[in-house]
Order: sequence, then structure tokens, then C-alpha cells
Amino acid sequence: MPISAEIISNTRSEYSISRLNKNNLADVAKLHTAVYGTVVDHLPKKYDTAYTGVEDVGFIAYNKENLPVAYYGVIPCFIEYGNMIILVAQSADTMTDPQHRYKGLFVELSNMTFDLCRELGILLIFGFPNQNSYPAMIKHLGWIETEKMNRFTITVNTILGMSLFQGREKSHGRILSKLLLPEKGLRNSIVEDGYAGIYRDEAYYQYKTFEKTYVISLGVVDLWIKTGKELVIGDIRLTEKNSEYFFDQVKALAKKLNLGKISFQVCSGCRLHDLFASHYEGIPSFPVLFKDFGSGLPLEKIKFTFSDIDIF
Repeated sequence: MPISAEIISNTRSEYSISRLNKNNLADVAKLHTAVYGTVVDHLPKKYDTAYTGVEDVGFIAYNKENLPVAYYGVIPCFIEYGNMIILVAQSADTMTDPQHRYKGLFVELSNMTFDLCRELGILLIFGFPNQNSYPAMIKHLGWIETEKMNRFTITVNTILGMSLFQGREKSHGRILSKLLLPEKGLRNSIVEDGYAGIYRDEAYYQYKTFEKTYVISLGVVDLWIKTGKELVIGDIRLTEKNSEYFFDQVKALAKKLNLGKISFQVCSGCRLHDLFASHYEGIPSFPVLFKDFGSGLPLEKIKFTFSDIDIF
């Protein structure tokens, strides 16, 4: 039976494994709540990757009571490099219930997903793992780390306490509405710098609406942002060569939103990284890992901004 078909198989007679599909996606959300203690309702949109021609690339493990206990999957997308558009995927939502860790489920589900990727024509996976997944990805699964993204944090003095404005999405939306551009996302600044990066077209921007984000203009720059406990910048389009006013403008916006921090994460070597590094100290954040099945892409040339990560 080809791995792309529906699978229900026993592993060591203790677990059964099923390929991800629209009917069991709710089990991934249920597992997320069990592992992280938070409820997620955006997974149907997040995993709706029909625009790439490939969907449901992952596997769920169940215990004898048919409860989800582990998940590994990837989210298909495209990378743009020169005049090439290549089908790839991002590793996302890796989870194992604490009571079922250290039993080989993460490695087994990963290898099954890798086989499925090869069958579907996905020859490269990238990911930004947390401290739980990172050791096994490097030691047991052969992932390659090329660098760590840098996180730049700018502190802003606000008038009122942060707690008074947390969750005030309507307040933020009202302020940002005056700055909105008629775009759902920005062209990849990484690609503009000559690197390989996530290919963004209208289909991709529509897909990314599973999270609430804004594209706004501050005059000398356009920003792709989201708000919450802080002002998070996903990517930036510099509209003028003189960028000295950018930081003052974005700090003024954060103050108006009553958000005490601005954050931006980006790979080294690109123009935006150098711009931030010339004003603020960057702190190493997400490791950038690749699992390459013969894509032929130069991994050191592939870069990311925070808007490329599945949590933006």
C-alpha cells in the first residue's frame, strides 16, 4: 500500500498511527490543548494548503484508548530562488504527550512523514524547532542546521499598564485602520536581497490569513505586523533609502497601541538584519534546520524573516 493512502497501523502493539486528514485534524487541536494547555481553532485554515497542490502531510499516533498522543507533520509551501519555484514544506506543530515521550514516536512519525514527502515530490523541509525537538532532529533524524535567526527587541515606554490593553484587538484594529494598505502581505525582502526565500503570491497571502495580521504604511517603510502582547514585525518594505526615521516611527506606533515591546526576527546577511544590527543588539533565537532529500538548493542561501514562521 503506498504511504499516501489512508493508514492505520500498529506500532509495537501499543499505538496506532493514522495519516492526517480533515476528519482527524481536530485530534491535533485536542493534543495541542493537552500538551500546551491552550485551545487552538485556526488549524483547519492553517492546514488548508490546497493552493500548493499538496495537503495532509503528517501522522498522528493514538494510544489504546484511541486518544491522540503524538503528532508530526509539515506544511507545504514554495521557495523562490532565482527563476525557480520549488515545492518545499515547513515542519510545524510537533507534539508528544508528556506521558508518551521517549518511546520513539517522534522519530517514527517523522520518518513516515519524510517518506510521504518524497512520494509527493517535496524534496526539502525546513523548521525552527524548540528545545524539545531539536536534539532528536539533529542526533537521530539527520537535520542540518545552517544558522540561528536573530531576535531584535525594542523597548517602548507606554503610558498605561500593558494588562489594560491585552486582548484589545478592536482597539488596535481601529488605530491601524488609518494606516492600512490594500495588501494582505509583503513581497519577501529576503528574495529582494538575492537569497532564496518563501515564495509569496496572492494565493500565499490568502493562505496566511489564518492569523490576524496587518500591512501598514509608515511613510518611509511598509510593515507586515501582528499585535498582541507586543508589536511583532513579520517583514518590512523600505520605501526610501533614508531609513533613520523608521525606528522612531515604529516606536511611536507601538506607544500609540500601548505595546511596550517591538520584536523582529530575521536571518543574518540580509539588508534588514544589518539595519537592525546597526541600532540594536540581536539575540540568537530560532535555529534554522533543513531536511534535504536531494533538492539541489544551496541551503546556506535560504533565509527567513519572522513572517515565514507558521506562528505569524
